[in-house]
Amino acid sequence: MIRSLRLKNLALVEDLRWELGAGFNILTGETGAGKSMLIGAINLILGERADKTLVRTGETTCTIEAEIELAKPEALTAVNELLGEIGADPCEETVLLLRRTFTSTGTNKQFANGSAVTQQGLRRLSDLLVDVHGPHDHQSLLSPEKQCAILDAYGKVAPKRDTYAAAWDAARRAAAEREKLTMSERDRMQKLEMLRHQSREIEEAAVTAGEDTRVEHDYKVASNSRSLQELAATITGLLTEGEPNVLEQLAQVERALNQWQRMDPEIAATAALNRTAITHLEELAADVADQAGRIEDGAVNLPQLEERLGTLQRLKRKYGPSLEEVIAFGDSASAQIVELEGSSDRLEALEKEEAAARATAEAAAAKLTAARQAVAGPLAEKIQGELRGLGFNKALFRIDIRRADAPSRNGADHVEFIFAPNVGEDPQPLRAIASSGEMARVMLAIKTTLAEVDDVPILVFDEVDANVGGQTAIRVGQKLRQLGESHQVLCITHLPQVASQGDRHFAVSKEVRQGRSHTQITLLEGDTRTREIARMLGGESEQSMALAHSLIAGGV
Repeated sequence: MIRSLRLKNLALVEDLRWELGAGFNILTGETGAGKSMLIGAINLILGERADKTLVRTGETTCTIEAEIELAKPEALTAVNELLGEIGADPCEETVLLLRRTFTSTGTNKQFANGSAVTQQGLRRLSDLLVDVHGPHDHQSLLSPEKQCAILDAYGKVAPKRDTYAAAWDAARRAAAEREKLTMSERDRMQKLEMLRHQSREIEEAAVTAGEDTRVEHDYKVASNSRSLQELAATITGLLTEGEPNVLEQLAQVERALNQWQRMDPEIAATAALNRTAITHLEELAADVADQAGRIEDGAVNLPQLEERLGTLQRLKRKYGPSLEEVIAFGDSASAQIVELEGSSDRLEALEKEEAAARATAEAAAAKLTAARQAVAGPLAEKIQGELRGLGFNKALFRIDIRRADAPSRNGADHVEFIFAPNVGEDPQPLRAIASSGEMARVMLAIKTTLAEVDDVPILVFDEVDANVGGQTAIRVGQKLRQLGESHQVLCITHLPQVASQGDRHFAVSKEVRQGRSHTQITLLEGDTRTREIARMLGGESEQSMALAHSLIAGGV
């Protein structure tokens, strides 16, 4: 159970500590005082999305802390196992400590037993700890999916449903892969033919990465061979063939420097420079001659270079834009060819795999249906009994199970709750009931029935008694008190008939201090509780006070 809840800077709350008790806890107060906000705080501490606008005006950080006692060993074990999975420390003795902060800038932090956890971690804890029902939650009962989930929870058929779901998933995966591979033979052959042509074209071209750069260079040189040879001839003429030419003139310089050196040895270094220049120019002349020969040979290959360049450019236009991408396209085409050539074998294997999975799913679905049918009658009888205790003395309630139009991951069943609140009325699907008061009582009857098999220790009801009154309201209060015998029940109510049934009664009020609104909570006992019940009856008149005393005495 929740032993205490502390709120700081949440909406109208500046600093509030709420000490709860076991059994049936009642929360009353004027509209707008902040009752639903306290239930909202429980949702927040258990992982609901935090809106930064909830931070009290003028403050930067909101903090919510909860101290939860896990009296049942099985609940403590389940929570400790989950705490380990989400990276938190186990509970000390039997107490779970939760803390959550969020700021006006949108920053969120969550802690379990002092360890930082994720918001998803808190939500997983909430599934084990608390079941919250708001004023509109009965609408969820209208869907066949929710009704099926209720039936499954009561019958504890989750293992059979999980077995079926695993087979269903396997069949769906096989079907998806089969559909991906399935195509007409004509389409398959057309694609194969195209891929083979593309792969062959790239393979026969025998392209290599970077080849286009080399070919483009060679083609440019070959196409300009005449101009390049003329330039080579000019250079050669200047260096070695002209009259006079550079090398002959440097030879004359060398002879003069040699004569100089015989008369002045210090000129030796200068003479060496001239000799080096002659050597370099001789190498230059030889290199130019070699390059001229290469250019002449390349000119002969111009047609082949032109053709190769065209081939590479065509491949890049079709499969590029780079040669590397052309090569990658060829590799991909080859892989697709292998896949398509073997697709018929793979397709046959997938068809067998899908058929086997579907057969397994159908067998599991049949077992799941049988399990649901076995518990539908007992569950309907239990709910009908609870409804009679809530004022539906002649009501009829049954659970119909028929084959769904199409199977789903939840099974092959369409589950429908059928209800006739009064004698002489035709039983109809629950969704055909217009009265929200009737729906609220049906939901309470279902929750009371499920409480027998529900391991969640804390039940929260936010105005579940809306649109009921009189003797029916008394019965609703009695039913909630009955739930409090096996669970901790928190209930917001505007009905004195319900409030008088509580084990602990809290009043939420709002006051203005120093120009600011403040929400506060007070435990009511004795006369203060009687006055609150009287207020709910219409005022603190002698008649209201007497009736309040009577209701409380009847509740106790």
